[in-house]
Amino acid sequence: MRSNRINVQSALGLGLLVLGLNSARADLPPDTIGQTTLAFPPEAHRAFVVDVEFESFVVGRVTVVDPDKKRVLGMVPTGFAAPSALSHDQKTLYSADIYYSRGTRGDRTDVLTAWDSSSLSPAWEVLIPNKRAESLTQRYGLKTSGDDRFVYVYNFTPSTSVTVVDTQSRSVTAEIAIPGCVLNYPVGTRRFASLCGDGSLQVVTLNEQGQETSRNRTHFFDPNAEKLNERAVNVGDTYYFTTTTGTIRPVDFSGDEPKILPSWSLTTDAEKKTGWAPGGWQLMAVAPKLNRMYVLMHDNHEPMKWEDPSTIIWAYDLKTMKKIATLEAPTPVWSMQATGDDKPLLLGADVEGGLQIFDLKTNKLTGSMAKVAKTATQIMSY
Repeated sequence: MRSNRINVQSALGLGLLVLGLNSARADLPPDTIGQTTLAFPPEAHRAFVVDVEFESFVVGRVTVVDPDKKRVLGMVPTGFAAPSALSHDQKTLYSADIYYSRGTRGDRTDVLTAWDSSSLSPAWEVLIPNKRAESLTQRYGLKTSGDDRFVYVYNFTPSTSVTVVDTQSRSVTAEIAIPGCVLNYPVGTRRFASLCGDGSLQVVTLNEQGQETSRNRTHFFDPNAEKLNERAVNVGDTYYFTTTTGTIRPVDFSGDEPKILPSWSLTTDAEKKTGWAPGGWQLMAVAPKLNRMYVLMHDNHEPMKWEDPSTIIWAYDLKTMKKIATLEAPTPVWSMQATGDDKPLLLGADVEGGLQIFDLKTNKLTGSMAKVAKTATQIMSY
């Protein structure tokens, strides 16, 4: 009898404790540890470092930094080396993610995720065809149209195509085949270009529903005579490509058909003879307000090493097409991005996961941020 009485008392006490805990829990505010809301509009130099995480592709991320204050502001998780892009209105960060039902295997799901650029939380997502290219991220694997209406996702299966997503209806409007061509270079508000293996440029035009209405092809270069790097930079609708030996090949896409502009060399004859040539992953950057281009350069350049990092950066005036300065980083840089304001910074992702920061008004190194990423392949800014 005594034992039963103790059990009843214990059960009653436990019940009251649980009720008390439930009541207390109901009064607790939501846990916001680790959450933040960033200022909008963003600082002019806010940057987004795409980290594909070589050691574990499952856990990629985009790290948001303030290079002026040398501070990490936040982080967004992405899936399997996801390409990322910023909207022109500065409100959204897009990532084209891949997920598997059992982490590294199982059923595959491809998703275009729209992240709020202030809260760094997902605002919405759209299922896309399970074809997104699985490669190191680069600028034109994921891009928005000039008015942010559409997002272009580059696919590789190995057949190549572009998935078009309408950001208003939040739906896929088309998958456009681009056989023999790669990437999607946005042109204006309803066109994108691709670089083709036969040395041509292909331009696809869309209607207001995000569906193809026409396409054209223009001869651009001879692939049997030179190797062209597809990782271009652009100022508006003018794109600048470089060969692996340092010939700049500009293209103006603003007209009905691409206009091939005169080519020019990054090096003098004397520099070329001593082995100077470009190299890196995102090896070029442009500061549009200064009308300048920045290129990672190597001395004693060797064939098949045109993606190697470098500490040397050459600056060029895009009007005169002449070298005007040399910048030097303390650690080899692999990818670069220049901010788009009138007091721009050049940001370089180095091989140790750090960020090298240059003031482009003075071409001086202003500092570094250590361990921003593990494998930074791309930097984005406004």
